Amino acid sequence: MEVVEDLPEEIIVEEHVRIPVTDGLHLSARIWRPADGRPVPAILEYIPYRKRFGTRVRDTHTHPFLAAHGYACVRLDIRGSGESEGVLLDEYLQTELDDGVAAIEWLAAQDWCDGNVGMMGISWGGFNGLQIAAMQPEALKAIVTVASTDDRYADDIHHMGGTLLGDNLSWSGVMFAYNSLPPDPELVGDRWRDMWMERLDNCRPWLAQWLRHQRRDDYWRHGSICENYDDVKIPVFAVSGWTDGYTNSVFRLMENLKGPRKGLVGPWGHIYPHFGRPGPAIDFLGEMLRWWDRWLKGKETGVEADPMITAWMQDSAPPYHDYDERPGRWIGESVWPSSGVRAQEWRLAPGRHLAEADEDVAEKPLDVQSPATTGLASGKWCSYANAPDLAGDQRIDDGGGLVFQTEPLAEDIEVFGAPEVELTLSSDRPIAMVAVRLSDMRPDHQVTRLSYGLLNLTHRDSRRHPEPLEPGRDYTVRVPMNYIAQNVPKGHRLRLSISTVYWPLAWTPPEEVKLTIRTGVSRLTVPHRPVSADDITPSFAPARRAPSPPLTALKAPEHRWMVKQDLGAQEAALEVVDDRGALRHDDIGLTVTSRATETYSVTPGDYSSSRGETEWHYGLERDGWSIRTRTRTRLTADKENFYLYAELDAFENEDRVKSLNWTETIPRDNV
Repeated sequence: MEVVEDLPEEIIVEEHVRIPVTDGLHLSARIWRPADGRPVPAILEYIPYRKRFGTRVRDTHTHPFLAAHGYACVRLDIRGSGESEGVLLDEYLQTELDDGVAAIEWLAAQDWCDGNVGMMGISWGGFNGLQIAAMQPEALKAIVTVASTDDRYADDIHHMGGTLLGDNLSWSGVMFAYNSLPPDPELVGDRWRDMWMERLDNCRPWLAQWLRHQRRDDYWRHGSICENYDDVKIPVFAVSGWTDGYTNSVFRLMENLKGPRKGLVGPWGHIYPHFGRPGPAIDFLGEMLRWWDRWLKGKETGVEADPMITAWMQDSAPPYHDYDERPGRWIGESVWPSSGVRAQEWRLAPGRHLAEADEDVAEKPLDVQSPATTGLASGKWCSYANAPDLAGDQRIDDGGGLVFQTEPLAEDIEVFGAPEVELTLSSDRPIAMVAVRLSDMRPDHQVTRLSYGLLNLTHRDSRRHPEPLEPGRDYTVRVPMNYIAQNVPKGHRLRLSISTVYWPLAWTPPEEVKLTIRTGVSRLTVPHRPVSADDITPSFAPARRAPSPPLTALKAPEHRWMVKQDLGAQEAALEVVDDRGALRHDDIGLTVTSRATETYSVTPGDYSSSRGETEWHYGLERDGWSIRTRTRTRLTADKENFYLYAELDAFENEDRVKSLNWTETIPRDNV
């Protein structure tokens, strides 16, 4: 249940406040604050997703609520986005972080601010909250970071275990489209066209830049606070969800930060917990108020007595691409790592069996050589709560892998932490990857994925200095999986699946690979948290939000995931349609349309056939003013290179005002 709250205090809203930052530029902010003008702490959310319409609904549900409880809430667009001046050339550049520090200093100096500033944000805003905290601006006193990471290479949308993620292409397509859009003339006046042309002239597919950095070099180390956790000295509230892509960082932050900190992980995707899906959503606005009241106002709210980690222990559920709710319960740990979690181990045995520790297990080589289509049931690397983007029944993918499973469990297992596989293996090719999946096999044989891990085997010893494999030589490698909390009931089985491909979640290797896995010496380790009468059992109130802005839906949205098999062409494809329809923001008279399509295709026996393509269409209209943009990105590869093609077309009314295209060849670097 979601509760719409009447605001307890009158607030004012300023639509376009120009904040001076570096390079003589001004960034545009939307600000909500108490109407009486008294000095209060400021809370900054700093992202490029266009406050004017891109996050307008979410912002209106969130910031007025906090403002009406005694805060100045500031939604600031990064340079080159929305109505902010300049151009946006990449994510997390030093100019972005310097602008953020300048904005914090400006906020702290305003008459309506008492000098204390916090940062909050999800995804990009969670990233730069951590990054700016590491820069230690004096006025920044605490942050709330949701769905973010401390390591931009090892645990972000670009790479996983040294493999190249399919979402790298998808995300580049999103920002390519955003960066093609103009500011709103209603706010910036006649300057809008010059600002738009400057953006179009500097717009480019960021994918090319990212592909030039396929290993963990200085490009990715920049902005990765794991390089020195001690740089972050202020209190940190880190949040994520089990179907989000950024779960692992919550646990690393709790383990490595030294100051006040707490972590929260629910069943949610890449979404704020007060909108949380899969549910249950919670009163996250209330939880943030407790956090801000303690660290920005100095009130005793009890947050320091909260568990260091609060997590949703999910009950077993059938595999499904779209959950409204995930049954389960809240658990808490006062410290992390927890002494209440113990490792349980199984060895990989001949006969595709997971053997208990006291069983005799023979050492035997078993081969796995997956078709390039393995992974079509994997779902998205990061679920945006935009179903059906979750993993489906794993039997579809398990047919292309090597599968081991336990006997029916004699007792429940409560998995809590990061499962891990240690494999002794050899490869018949110098460049190879391995994908491992831990699943809950139900008595009716449906298989629900719990967690998974990927490893580019050239990265077995170093992310910075990958080395090709020597074909035929044995290596012992560790493949950690994502953190998870999941009850696996008595009578169910644990299943481990191993494949040489996980497409399109990860890009395919340059050629078909056969791995030989040695049983007996290879093992699975699962973190088990036994239920105890002394367990901490947190609870949360139902989700609250501020009232919605006035909206008129002119065209219904459509979201579809389709797996297609062309038997004649021997091609399999995943097609994703994300049509957000047409929505009029009645309070500003602006109609927004957007539609995205993504296609990932491959021929099972031809690894050079892997192909990904994204296309976005955006439209903005108001009183005879009409803008349309179309952006398209295509990525293919052979054994030696990646091939990128992109194009952009921009229209004012019916006139095409800009047409650009790019073609790039980028060598593969042990990927």
